[in-house]
Amino acid sequence: MEYGLIGAKLGHSHSPRIHGAFFDYNYILRELTAEELPGFLERRDFKGLNVTIPYKQAVIPFCSALGETARRIGSVNTLVVRPDGSLYGDNTDHYGMCYAIRRAGIDLAGQHVLVLGSGGTSLTARAAAADLGAARITVVSRRGPVDYTNVYDLQDAGAVINTTPLGMFPNNGTSPLDLSRFPRLTGVVDVVYNPLRTALLLQAEALGIPHTNGLDMLVAQAKLAGELFTGGTVSDGKLDAVCREMTAQVTNIILIGMPGSGKSTVGRAVAKALGRTFYDADAVIEERAGRSIPEIFAEEGEAAFRALEHQVLSDLGRRNGVVIATGGGAVCFDRNLPPLWENGRVYCLQRPVDTLPTAGRPLSTSRQRLVEMERERAPFYRRAAQVMVDNSGPLKRTVAAILEDFGR
Repeated sequence: MEYGLIGAKLGHSHSPRIHGAFFDYNYILRELTAEELPGFLERRDFKGLNVTIPYKQAVIPFCSALGETARRIGSVNTLVVRPDGSLYGDNTDHYGMCYAIRRAGIDLAGQHVLVLGSGGTSLTARAAAADLGAARITVVSRRGPVDYTNVYDLQDAGAVINTTPLGMFPNNGTSPLDLSRFPRLTGVVDVVYNPLRTALLLQAEALGIPHTNGLDMLVAQAKLAGELFTGGTVSDGKLDAVCREMTAQVTNIILIGMPGSGKSTVGRAVAKALGRTFYDADAVIEERAGRSIPEIFAEEGEAAFRALEHQVLSDLGRRNGVVIATGGGAVCFDRNLPPLWENGRVYCLQRPVDTLPTAGRPLSTSRQRLVEMERERAPFYRRAAQVMVDNSGPLKRTVAAILEDFGR
């Protein structure tokens, strides 16, 4: 093992891809139990390591020297084997968090910052907030003097940094706070990066509050860790480019629009162009039900179909880096929006109503019904989509428009 990441659970880590974007070395994920940790560190079968939950403080006694940031914070996430065989520990999370906050345009200077959680990452967040000029920092925890009930008394809060795992995959959709109860918020940071937009960040987005997830932090800390491992340097331009690329790689492309607007055809073409997996939500529904959608409607009614549709969209939306075509009415139901938004960029395909087919579609049985449906659904499509795309011309043109917007 040359370089790598140690922690208790590492199944969904992006770290190997991120380090590979900066440096040419082997980077391995190694899950360890608390009992295995001492022996692993003492054997020194590595040149450098990143350290994640729950070992950021447990590794400190094994270090012969600590960097200034690690000493000040009391948390180590990067280990380097020095020429004499001793371990040097440092904290590159601090650099990553400061970078992510600045990149999102969040200004903590003079702010009262709420730090959610009291673990190792909380220590890093407190140091970062202080170094970025926060006037006051309050730790919010389940058993501390400020908890998740009386925190709403702090009406002067100007920023929130969430260091807890609430809202992280697979527990998507949960949030530690109701941001609407803090009228002075100017920034929200969530160290979770899977999903890209937690329920906390989706609310921040809806409220128009600048926000950032943990992916930029993860990329930036990896850059600095790699520099410590190798002695090399990475330019700021390269760091920004890798942040953009990593976000694009894990972001889903979601296609919405009227029945017959071409979502499946366009979706397959976009997926092929990007080398991604394509999912047709309606096809997945039929596969799970063992029946066609018209049969589901005829035998159980629309309510049963919508329940199954929500389950399928929730499952598909938790994936990363795929292309998903939804059913025509999916975004007319509020509960379907978070699963699409949390990891996706949503494109609405538009096509003249008089060109849309009606055959085999249980809710669009006539041209008049299609006209009425388009009028009813248009506001839902506009609300759900980040981008409206004209699909009345050649397929190639539609695909090119989506790829250009997506930065490909």
